[in-house]
Amino acid sequence: MSVPALRIGTRASALALWQAQHVAALVAAQQGAPPVELTRISTSGDAQSEVPLWQVGGRAFFTREIDRALLGGTVDLAVHSLKDVSTQLDAGLTLAATLSRADARDALVSRDGATLAALPPGARIGTSSLRRRAFLARLRPDAKLTELRGNVPTRIERLQHGDYDAIVLAAAGLTRLGLAGHISEYLPPESFPPAVSQGIVGVCARSGDAPTLRWLAALDDAQARLAASAERALLRRLEGGCQVPLGALATVRHGRLSLAATVCALDGRRALSAQGESAAGMAEALALGIRVAEELLALGAAELIALERGAHAVEEP
Repeated sequence: MSVPALRIGTRASALALWQAQHVAALVAAQQGAPPVELTRISTSGDAQSEVPLWQVGGRAFFTREIDRALLGGTVDLAVHSLKDVSTQLDAGLTLAATLSRADARDALVSRDGATLAALPPGARIGTSSLRRRAFLARLRPDAKLTELRGNVPTRIERLQHGDYDAIVLAAAGLTRLGLAGHISEYLPPESFPPAVSQGIVGVCARSGDAPTLRWLAALDDAQARLAASAERALLRRLEGGCQVPLGALATVRHGRLSLAATVCALDGRRALSAQGESAAGMAEALALGIRVAEELLALGAAELIALERGAHAVEEP
């Protein structure tokens, strides 16, 4: 009697397929694992690839259709870049695994290899991320920030064709696709904090699907889970979704968890930062995220978030 295949829902971009195939290989490596197959699902974010993200209504448009297929039983698990995943999952879904974190930093890719500081005055820098635009404006107020959509290889092609002087992408995505050689500079988290959960692949499943959850438990990385939990608790408390220029990074060292976060005005002129530390436990991680968020709110983050949200409704890809 044949064993039913474990069906993985994924977007069809090169990076999404790399992530899904990576999860498939990790599952298949376990003794007695069922066969695994990939189901490519088009999302609203993919369908509107030429539209600036702030003109696309709603949220979670890189995950919504995949999660609906998961809830509907079309697939058995969904593989996402965790930074795309809402901090409030749909009822009936669980974040079953957080894979070990790759490089969380952003990377600058420039046509001539120049660093951010060395780009010429008025350089054209491409990104659709509100967070990246804000921190670019803070570090290079002279730069001309322009829209950039499409998958990672397409973005690099547009750079090479002369549409931009530089672009900013996640270092993890470039590395996973074998494109790290294009990186001109890794942007330091102290001045250019990454998106919440950047560099972490998240795997969602149905809460009651014990046969599937069994194979995903071994994929969960404890340190990535703690870091993501702290960062996502922070984001959930700020109620920013992906619509505010927030950067945050949690790290685990010597049994301690630290979290640093910054909310930045879109014009880069004002930034609010907070940080904290706790024991490296799940309850402590969640409490740390809330505590750092409360510090930001006490500094005036709510007003800054309301101002930026009103002016620009943007989701980060």
